[in-house]
Amino acid sequence: MADDIAGKLVYLVVGEASGDLLGADLITAMRLAAPDVRCAGLAGPRMQALGLNSLFDIEDISVMGFSAVVGRLPTLLNRIARTVRDIVEKRPDVLVLIDSPDFTHRVAKRVRAKLPGIVVIKYICPSVWAWRQGRAKTMAAYIDHVLAVLPFEPALLAKLHGPKATYIGHPMAMALSELALPNRRKPAAEKTLLLLPGSRRSELRLLFNDFRETLELLHERGNRFRALLPAVPKLEAEIRRQVANWKIKPEIVTGEPAKHAAFLAADAALATSGTVLLELALYQVPMISIYRLDWLLYRFRFLIKAWTGALPNLIADAIIVPERVGDMVRAGWLARAIEGLICEGSARNAQIEGFERVASRMHQSEPASVIAARKILEMAGWNRPAG
Repeated sequence: MADDIAGKLVYLVVGEASGDLLGADLITAMRLAAPDVRCAGLAGPRMQALGLNSLFDIEDISVMGFSAVVGRLPTLLNRIARTVRDIVEKRPDVLVLIDSPDFTHRVAKRVRAKLPGIVVIKYICPSVWAWRQGRAKTMAAYIDHVLAVLPFEPALLAKLHGPKATYIGHPMAMALSELALPNRRKPAAEKTLLLLPGSRRSELRLLFNDFRETLELLHERGNRFRALLPAVPKLEAEIRRQVANWKIKPEIVTGEPAKHAAFLAADAALATSGTVLLELALYQVPMISIYRLDWLLYRFRFLIKAWTGALPNLIADAIIVPERVGDMVRAGWLARAIEGLICEGSARNAQIEGFERVASRMHQSEPASVIAARKILEMAGWNRPAG
């Protein structure tokens, strides 16, 4: 291995559990390529298990949505200042920001002002395709390169005069690419409907009643099926408390193995819009997407520019997944749409064909973490040895 990586310091900034998982995979890949590389920064449990001591508990900054950010603003400002001070003191060779743009971008702006020559890399592009497209051009002032996990993002950033970007693939796409799936065109005799109300408390508050009403209406209309609800651990108790009062009660499951089994068993899904739509598409589960904006984001809805909020639609550049947002989230429409998907037919087949196109466009020959690690190390000054 070349000597020029010895002693190099990569500083990682993560803000929530999803970033912790990406960070752990990234650290592992960097160490395989360059065992002498050093890492510091913010870390969740998975990154800490690899020996990275976090500057503070990232739960302090794990927030989502306008109103949540405003409510936690004093804490966020304090943690931003602490992170910036630590980066300036350590003077890393490269700063890697993983997801959580509300936090990581504020850190990057302040670090760039104090350390103009530092290399700054963003792992996962902010959703400039969805709203506030002007952020792309603004990012170019304090971010040198973006590691994009969606295939359309590098071209979009170039069009919007944003930073240069590399498509590295989505970690989930590689993980699911060799999965043995059931014959999705022929649903099982005993139907299974997957309910995915979201992973954040605010989503549960805004949408859980819509899931209840849809489930009850489907039952009233004579549909009989097994309803499965994979719950994230932090919301399990709240979900179980609310479901106890439902007329039609779904089966609640927890843990990754149970979630995986539920996705394999599902004939159709009703899901809160988010990354889970892409996961469902890679599992080839026909779905309906719903979402409601929190009160503050609703006031700024004019900033939303995307023609769709469903990632499978954006990747395929076609309407694959039907969506309902805000006041158009109505149990009557949702129940009828699900009836058309949970049985064999043209609506179901059209989604499955679209999902195959999504998987093809996302395909990469190497894991995302390996491509990301190589790019980061190169920008830190590592030249790979020949052979």
